[in-house]
Amino acid sequence: MAKEKFYVVWEGVTPGVYTSWTDCQLQIKGYEGAKYKSFDTREEAERALTSSPYAYIGKNAKKKSEAARTGSDTLPASVIDNSLAVDAACSGNPGPMEYRGVHVASRQEIFHFGPMKGTNNIGEFLAIVHGLALLKQKGFDMPIYSDSVNAISWVRQKKCKTKLPRNEETEELFKVIERAEKWLKENTYTTRIIKWETKEWGEIPADFGRK
Repeated sequence: MAKEKFYVVWEGVTPGVYTSWTDCQLQIKGYEGAKYKSFDTREEAERALTSSPYAYIGKNAKKKSEAARTGSDTLPASVIDNSLAVDAACSGNPGPMEYRGVHVASRQEIFHFGPMKGTNNIGEFLAIVHGLALLKQKGFDMPIYSDSVNAISWVRQKKCKTKLPRNEETEELFKVIERAEKWLKENTYTTRIIKWETKEWGEIPADFGRK
């Protein structure tokens, strides 16, 4: 029996982790600049998906892949100026939550949502989806930076895996979450979602500065 492989598509029709070469091919065939690679375990594949593809493919990939496993040098050294950074803030957990998107080069706030009762992870998830939808609507080709591994993973899975109870107090937020999940399931995008490395680059430009 052939050993199971997991295929990461960083840039393709729908970025994500696929469990068959056929499904992977459907995402990359005819797609200019497609970036993909196979991995032996789902854990390694999902970790790779939240990192830069250049840590695993291209020149010096072996060296970069080893660095990725040790948690360092998983992204290009310099930040892409023409990009969108997203972040969330929450006073308490749960508590009043808000999120925003900021253009990295100009530091201009592009969008802002909240406050609404929720959690920080929910805000980070919604911020990425908001950014994806906006960039697709405007036809802008720029990556999104997020400092939340959880949120990036949830977006890849097209599901907000929060444990926040759904009740009268949180009903409006869950309606927003459902709209975001619906958008992810019904839309494709080519936007790169890149993990912001706070230790190397400092706080993400969209940070609310409340730490």
